[in-house]
Amino acid sequence: MAGLGTYCCSTFSSKSLRTSPLEFKSLTHRGGTVVGNPIRRRGLAIRAEVNYVSAEEAKELIAEGYTVLDVRDKSQFDRAHIKSCYHVPLFIENEDNDFGTIVKRTLHNNFSGLFFGLPFTKPNPEFVQSVKSQFSLGSKLLLVCQEGLRSTAAANKLEETGFQNLACIVSGLQTVKPGTLDSVGSTELQDAGKAGLITIQGKISAVLGTVLVCAYLFITFFPDQAEKLFQLAPTS
Repeated sequence: MAGLGTYCCSTFSSKSLRTSPLEFKSLTHRGGTVVGNPIRRRGLAIRAEVNYVSAEEAKELIAEGYTVLDVRDKSQFDRAHIKSCYHVPLFIENEDNDFGTIVKRTLHNNFSGLFFGLPFTKPNPEFVQSVKSQFSLGSKLLLVCQEGLRSTAAANKLEETGFQNLACIVSGLQTVKPGTLDSVGSTELQDAGKAGLITIQGKISAVLGTVLVCAYLFITFFPDQAEKLFQLAPTS
């Protein structure tokens, strides 16, 4: 149609979608006039991957400059922890006094607490903020716990917050052999999760095992003396 210019659509975008959130959509007249409005695009987020390592590989990471962040509860941390590490528990002891919590805490202490020495805990609401107050998002952090579950959960929380250089020990400190990592505490790292009656049971089993071994050796090497002892034993 005469008197009307012919229009065509063209798109101008940045060289990289990762670095620019804007794309321009414009109408270009043959005479050279450009009329356009920016269209907002969502940037492409690049998420870091958590690095899962063995105890030996963890030792190498520490030598390379990774900082150890222990996320276990205070009781396990006090029993044994890696030397010069930071402690920010993912769970803290639940001391709430509402009726429901009191009932749950009582049941827990009578079973898990008594037999396994596990404290009654709840998620630490200040965990992420506490870590961010001590470390920058670019810090190299090796997260550790006793079994590997809490460190994985903690790493996921920190990764979502923006931390990029995160690592965890597969299956936790229970897999660390004595002497592999410098530690502080009253026990070995792999035994820091053991408490309560289970430790007493373990000691009793060790004593009984020693007695049985000694009895077997005595009967084997001194059969005559052993027979005399059996004869002296009272019979029903």
